[in-house]
Amino acid sequence: MIVLVVNCGSSSLKYQLVNMENEEVMAKGLVEKITLPDAQLTHKWNGQKKEIVQPIPDHKVAVKLVLDILTDKDCGVIKSMDAIDAVGHRVVHGGEEFASSTLITAEVMKALERCSAMAPLHNPPNIIGIKACEAIMPGVPQVAVFDTSFHQTMPPKAYMYGLPYELYKEDGIRRYGFHGTSHRYVADRIAKVMGVPKKDLRIINCHLGNGSSLAAVKGGVCIDTTMGFTPLAGMLMGTRCGDIDPAIVLNVMDHHNLSTKEMDMLMNKKSGVLGISGVSSDFRDLGEAAANGNDRAQLALDMFHYQVRKLIGALAAAMGGVDVITFTAGVGENGIEDRAAICEGLEYLGAVLDKERNNVRGKDALISTDDSTCKLYVIPTNEEIMIARDTKEIASK
Repeated sequence: MIVLVVNCGSSSLKYQLVNMENEEVMAKGLVEKITLPDAQLTHKWNGQKKEIVQPIPDHKVAVKLVLDILTDKDCGVIKSMDAIDAVGHRVVHGGEEFASSTLITAEVMKALERCSAMAPLHNPPNIIGIKACEAIMPGVPQVAVFDTSFHQTMPPKAYMYGLPYELYKEDGIRRYGFHGTSHRYVADRIAKVMGVPKKDLRIINCHLGNGSSLAAVKGGVCIDTTMGFTPLAGMLMGTRCGDIDPAIVLNVMDHHNLSTKEMDMLMNKKSGVLGISGVSSDFRDLGEAAANGNDRAQLALDMFHYQVRKLIGALAAAMGGVDVITFTAGVGENGIEDRAAICEGLEYLGAVLDKERNNVRGKDALISTDDSTCKLYVIPTNEEIMIARDTKEIASK
């Protein structure tokens, strides 16, 4: 079976074509700046790369362009789109309606539309991508894989907020959590790497990148996570503020005469390490600036490291201990200095970093000392393969 994995953003489309017989990535790429005249497709296959710059007015045209290049006689990897057996879509928010991946039907599409109110920045482009694929590839099974579904095992004491209960019943206000596909992949992978059944492990996974979240996985299921009703909650991130006193929102809006849309932009796009440092949302830029004496860049890094370390402690308490802490995503996989700073002070959990082992990027690696009772690992995430696996399983039925 050949599966096309699609991840649509508001102005982008990431894709992978995967042969599920051996889980080989046949081709992958990115369409950027959709709706703009200088939109670009970057396509990679067999160690080669091709870039196309042209106007791409909408996601339907983007999908057609992707299918054209996948079947191109020079840089394609399949003879026709008929070779694609199913399409797997990343969908950010599935609400309480979807505790697992699902075949997309007319009823499912209506439910996704309802969930859009809870993820107005993310779900609409996901839905646009689904509709575009359905229009161009009628009859090909489409599967939705949700960022939220892995966290649906959290108990009410972990996902409820201290607000009137009616807001939960009527409006779905609760903690949902995100990055679930990544957290699920890493939980599966670390069990295999360690040779220990998932049911016997208490895992804290640190998905650290421009967007960051931690998840507590006990016995193979998620019992708590740091993101909330939206991906804004949790620790300080690239441009997101993370957890703050909710009264700050009202105070800032009143004092600066901001609309809800402007306040949303401030918290989601102008805050985080970018807002603190005034330098960048990229942790590599922050590290360089801090090394050159920029105090605000150093403060941003210190805040990030401290908050991750503090949340590790909270999740360890939630599980009654921790057996392994994993680091994944852009910063988690590549940030050698970031991991070192986060792990400093975790010795009370039995987690002791080995500085030599920590000198690693982008591959499965043990980075704790041999006598650590709580192990530390780098585990590169692979959300696309999880989407492809779910799509194969559901489409095969």
